Amino acid sequence: MCTYINRRGQVIRVGVGTPRQTQIAPLELPRYGGGRLSGIRCIATHLKPEIPSEAAITAMAIQRLDALVWLTLSGGGFQRRGGGATGYIQDTYLVHLIPQGDRPNFEFSVLSAKLEPASSKSEEIEEPLIQNSPIKTQNFPWKISEPLSLDDLADQDFLELVEGLEADFQAEFVAKQVDADQDKVLLVGVMTQHVTLLDFEDGLAEITRLVESAGGQVLQTVRQKRSNPHPQTVVGEGKIQEISLTAQTISANLVVFDRDLSPAQIRNLEIQIGIRVVDRTEVILDIFAQRARSSEGKLQVELAQLQYNLPRLTGRGQALSRQGGGIGTRGPGETKLETERRTIAKRISRLQQEVNQLLAHRFRLRQNRHHHDVPSVAIVGYTNAGKSTLLNLLTNSEVYAADQLFATLDPTTRKLTIPGALTGEPLSLVLTDTVGFIRELPLSLIDAFRATLEEVTDADALLHLVDLSHPAWQSQIRSVMNILTDMPVTPGPALVVFNKIDAVDGNTLALAREEFPQAVFISAAKGLGMESLRDRLAQLIQYALYPR
Repeated sequence: MCTYINRRGQVIRVGVGTPRQTQIAPLELPRYGGGRLSGIRCIATHLKPEIPSEAAITAMAIQRLDALVWLTLSGGGFQRRGGGATGYIQDTYLVHLIPQGDRPNFEFSVLSAKLEPASSKSEEIEEPLIQNSPIKTQNFPWKISEPLSLDDLADQDFLELVEGLEADFQAEFVAKQVDADQDKVLLVGVMTQHVTLLDFEDGLAEITRLVESAGGQVLQTVRQKRSNPHPQTVVGEGKIQEISLTAQTISANLVVFDRDLSPAQIRNLEIQIGIRVVDRTEVILDIFAQRARSSEGKLQVELAQLQYNLPRLTGRGQALSRQGGGIGTRGPGETKLETERRTIAKRISRLQQEVNQLLAHRFRLRQNRHHHDVPSVAIVGYTNAGKSTLLNLLTNSEVYAADQLFATLDPTTRKLTIPGALTGEPLSLVLTDTVGFIRELPLSLIDAFRATLEEVTDADALLHLVDLSHPAWQSQIRSVMNILTDMPVTPGPALVVFNKIDAVDGNTLALAREEFPQAVFISAAKGLGMESLRDRLAQLIQYALYPR
């Protein structure tokens, strides 16, 4: 049995079961935060004389309880009619959280029922935690007392204990907030049976860079291997407990998953973990919101964000209802949630109209170029492949370029003059730098950025730029080709151009030449291979405009 008591000494909850089975969801606690405790302590009885279990301590840490008092029975001393538990209270244990600087480096195992120094372990894909497996976390945020008698426990001044702990927690929290210019992120990766280990690790590396591009800092990564994601929480129950405990241990304020989550999954995870949970699409949308500079870019980003957030609005039933007056209007009325959804739906409709106007404007510009027989080439490729750097080098422009994912969001068109393929006379064309692609591009982004993506489908030819220095360059090529294939209009012919050849070894270069013998190899940062690229561009335009 577990009894939960507040600091006034009032019993607020009694549950039959373990602390894990009777725990209060973190978001339902009366107070919750990194600089304070919840104001509740739990007194739990245990039928066997052993120290607090892993599940009990984890539940205490997740709830940020003031203390967990663990009472064990002796197993003898009196008999109950009808059987059942027997004995008096033998030992008591006092468990409470401690600040970061006071945490010992221990590993707790239910099987051994003792604390042991943690040993170094190699990082591997972890299976879901089972009952007798150790918690794979170091620097535990708690302290377990030596066995106490009931008299010793009764003499304990709990209020003085928790006030001292909260003062330490608050000082530590304030010190962290002084330079807290980044979200402290716990990254969660789930490897399913349809994903290879190499692709899984590449995906984790990519979401890490996405988080960093959005302004966050990945403190630790939790991995799980499952045949299929859990329909309600993506990961299993044991892994959720590990995520919650790890987030407490490293003082993370955000949990990021390496995949897209449904609205129900996000709600379930936030209730059980106790801190904000976001998925891959929301991280990308946040980056887009930061990168958008033009009115067109901001328009498309807002549309994508509203389409993403609309199904994720949550209300609390009749608490947000609006009562009406008069016959036929009484009752629960229209909830605030419904009015918010209707408002967002109206805003989405208006933004879609503006995007359609943008489509028409870009269409007129392209028609004008076609009328003057000006060929167009769109630079496409995976994000951070060097498209903006190449555009600046070829056209002597000053488009913003940086070693970041989605550094350039707004498409930029510049004029380029190169020698013609047949006559050698100057050939004028327009070169368009487009938004970078990424694997499994969210559908909301494809729909919102259709005005930008039409620059790709309407171009006479494509220049597919590949970052050869990236370990997953082959996978990135496949991702870009899949996106181009799924477009409603088939794009024109493409020239594959491998960039950053100055940062790769000879074996990688030889492999790329063998797989793509018709490709061009350059270094936009060093200016290598530009003459060859201009010649091949002229040939590409000649083939696109006058195919044999």
